Amino acid sequence: MPRELLFLPGPVSVAQPVTEALAQPLIDHRGPEFAGLLRRITEALRPLFGTRGDVIVLGSSGTGGLETAIANVLSPGDRVLSCGVGFFGDRFATIAENYGCAVERFETALGSSVDALALERRLRDDPRREIVGILLTHNETSTGVANDMAALAGVLREHGALTLVDSISGIGASDFRMDEWGYDAVVTASQKAFAAPPGVSMIALSERAWQRAANVRSSRFYFDLNAARTAARQGQMPWTPPIPILFALDAALQRYHAEGAPHAQARHARYAGAVRSALERMGFTMFSQVGAHSPTVVAASPPEDVEVGALLQRLRERYGVVLSGGQGTLARKIVRFGTMGDVGEKDILAAIAAMELALLETGARVVPGVGCAAAIEAFSGRVTSGVA
Repeated sequence: MPRELLFLPGPVSVAQPVTEALAQPLIDHRGPEFAGLLRRITEALRPLFGTRGDVIVLGSSGTGGLETAIANVLSPGDRVLSCGVGFFGDRFATIAENYGCAVERFETALGSSVDALALERRLRDDPRREIVGILLTHNETSTGVANDMAALAGVLREHGALTLVDSISGIGASDFRMDEWGYDAVVTASQKAFAAPPGVSMIALSERAWQRAANVRSSRFYFDLNAARTAARQGQMPWTPPIPILFALDAALQRYHAEGAPHAQARHARYAGAVRSALERMGFTMFSQVGAHSPTVVAASPPEDVEVGALLQRLRERYGVVLSGGQGTLARKIVRFGTMGDVGEKDILAAIAAMELALLETGARVVPGVGCAAAIEAFSGRVTSGVA
């Protein structure tokens, strides 16, 4: 089967050594070899979360990690302020509602990041500190938006509510300092910036969140973090773990740290800047606003004469290039171009060239070569357009 070029918001392309790790013989998940595997993974993750605390590994998708955060930190009836900036922020809020929380949705226009000053004003209207929890998305793949988590941290600390962060597509691609910034529950997953297969989520709690987890009233069993932490301290996971995925994640994290976090973060930002420059040159309009651009997903509206579904279908079927469309209210309105995974500059140039061909074949008005030229200029550092 020919290899497709995946430029999705996740799952992403996986390097050959990571894929090969899946084929290792299974091991005893209660034995010393597994304990060593789990220890390597958690030690590799701790600096990426920016925490000295425990990082708990779960056999689940990222959504399972978000449910774990809700179930272990919040109780039914708790007032929660959801600061979503897209489809997945709304999902986080819905999980909290399903666990009986009273959720207020702090509205932000799609394409924009959370306004720290507006959030500060809202929290000032809560002098009795009735808001127990605040939900945030570090990086929103549905809109190509990244929140400035450092800037939001000061506002949130002053209020004092527990802060729960979806950083599923954020950690690894951009700097995160959980302890320094004071976040309480942070979730990420294997299939994004770490470029591993899906199936593992990871969560870290602050000390006060762990104290809260000992007393919450939410029902939970599989996603009980106290049980998971007890097992982790014995070198185990409480239930049967996805051993092949953990082998692959271990290999992926070794590759990540061999490159170095600063280089990996710069790589994601460089790729996203080149893609934005190329799409703008081809007549697309960035959906995310200046100052809110994500380093892992570029979201853009196509020229008026381009039908999103037809473009994506042609790219996939004729050129083996796989991009995403919009979700929810943005379905068939935007194109999403992911920058995560085992891809390089030549792969991005190939995808941009395929987009130019597909646009020309569908009758769009685009000058051949303009997108590739813009990407090359961005990679060479000759332009700054689309990088902000």
